[in-house]
Amino acid sequence: MSLEPKLRVLVMHSLADSSVRYAQNIDHDKHDVTYVSTSAKLGTLPKDVPARVVERAGTGDVADEVVAAVKGLPTPDVIISLSEFDVIAAAQVREALGVPGPTVREVLPVRNKVVMKSSVAKAGLRVPGFAPLPQALAQGAESVPWQGRTVLKPQSGVLAQQIRIFPTVTAALDAVRHGDVPVPVEDFEIEEFVSGRIMHIDGVLAQGRPIAILASRYVGTCLSYAEGSPLGSVQIDTGPELVDWSLRCLKAVGIENGLFHLEAIATPTGPVFLEVGARCGGGGVIDSFELATGIRMPGVAVRVHVEGATASLPTARIPGPDERYGWFLVPGHTLGSPYCRISGEQAFRDDPLVHRWSQRTPDEPVKFSYASSNVPIAAMLGPSSTSALEGFMASLFASVRVEPHHGSVRAVEESV
Repeated sequence: MSLEPKLRVLVMHSLADSSVRYAQNIDHDKHDVTYVSTSAKLGTLPKDVPARVVERAGTGDVADEVVAAVKGLPTPDVIISLSEFDVIAAAQVREALGVPGPTVREVLPVRNKVVMKSSVAKAGLRVPGFAPLPQALAQGAESVPWQGRTVLKPQSGVLAQQIRIFPTVTAALDAVRHGDVPVPVEDFEIEEFVSGRIMHIDGVLAQGRPIAILASRYVGTCLSYAEGSPLGSVQIDTGPELVDWSLRCLKAVGIENGLFHLEAIATPTGPVFLEVGARCGGGGVIDSFELATGIRMPGVAVRVHVEGATASLPTARIPGPDERYGWFLVPGHTLGSPYCRISGEQAFRDDPLVHRWSQRTPDEPVKFSYASSNVPIAAMLGPSSTSALEGFMASLFASVRVEPHHGSVRAVEESV
């Protein structure tokens, strides 16, 4: 193997090595690799690889910190960023350093929901009605093409935080005008509520071609999860029509290489675009995808970014009807206590459908998160059929109880 660097690779480190497996997907002997990381995430870098690690504060503007951190180093040939929060920052760094790749203007359709839906609608695909909140407030409820249930959401938000649903457009606008829902108006939009089950389609692209693509259906919703209800998803059929529709959406927003997490509403007349990110889905999406297809999405995406579409890429398995996986999270962040007691879970924990189970003890704190290490119960299910996985989740969600526990067991013991 040649020891001469072929490429100078700059990794804006955010996603942990346990998720990405950098060493398996970047030839650190062949390439000159630099990781820019914060002190809080240094422990999640790959170990025992020949690479340069530069620390940034993590308290200021991401792009400014990264540019300052690599000052004096050779200009990178490629910049890798796997976090949705860093999509704009990575484009800013590329522009500042003169590195090829998507510009800020080119990545806006995967961060700003108004630009995103406008791009998809221009491609002839159905999207919910929408309007920037300042425009709707100025022009009134009659200016938008729907009058029923209305969603108020951030234009660039994630994790379903700050989302509210109102019975009408007027109710949504009045809530903002009267201060009942104090929001930064310039950063929000309103959107038509479209009824239907929500799907997520995940995968990796190389020059617009899917290396792997797989659809799943949520059990529960991200909004209800933010409000304290369990959430899961199960893999479903990913037929050619859904694949074609997904690729048209991705092309419309400019995603051609790397990760994608696309959400859509299933309706009797076909899917309705909801949103898309140039990232992996949260919860158990990465692991369940790998179990079903053999593809570790973030790792393969890194390989595509470094080596290009001609890289040696794995071939995805196509899971059969009884070879599907699912995952779920039972939250505890709305309990009013950082600690919880769990009951009613034992019969489910021992079920043969359970591939992996994670459960917090009464003295381990919980918080709002999609990470299994931060919630009362998280599990991976399968392999089995979509209906069996959904049935298991429905029963568990109805049976398991998570209650507040004021003061951890350890704290009580230490006070005695």
